[in-house]
Amino acid sequence: MIHCDRYHPLMAPTAPISELNTDFSSPEATARPWPDVERVLTTAEMFWISTVRADGRPHVTPIPAVWHDNALHICTGDREQKARNLDHDAHCVLTTGTPSIDTGLDVIVEGTARRVTDRDRLATLAALWKERLNWDFQVGEDSFSDDGGRKGLVFAVSPAKILAFGKGEPYSQTRFRFPR
Repeated sequence: MIHCDRYHPLMAPTAPISELNTDFSSPEATARPWPDVERVLTTAEMFWISTVRADGRPHVTPIPAVWHDNALHICTGDREQKARNLDHDAHCVLTTGTPSIDTGLDVIVEGTARRVTDRDRLATLAALWKERLNWDFQVGEDSFSDDGGRKGLVFAVSPAKILAFGKGEPYSQTRFRFPR
């Protein structure tokens, strides 16, 4: 059984719809509030990105990410495997959480990566990388670059679905869907 909860109609139209999966939650569990999940997305420094190689094999690697404007933003070198994978298939999954089994909140973001090339948006994101992760990026014509002149492609992963796993009593599994 799934319990659905829509956010208040005065909230932004991009606010997700939450659904508690009661099959995988403690009997007294409720859907995790979106602000709890958004706090994890905003404060987490490291995520794991899962992409698919051209031959169908999975590729998983840690990567810093910045949550901004309802999307996770990543930066990867233009010659890195994940960049080649996203060029072939833009679907990906980003995960973050805690190593504990009975405390914390694990969050999984499923979505499609889209290149960010707008200089104003890149400047905003570079400032956020500096503020949140203390990483210095210069904004190029359509990408970031670092002090060594290496090109960093920036992608925005807008979630199609987010899963949040509350650990510890009550255990909960909440799915967030984003109206299009």
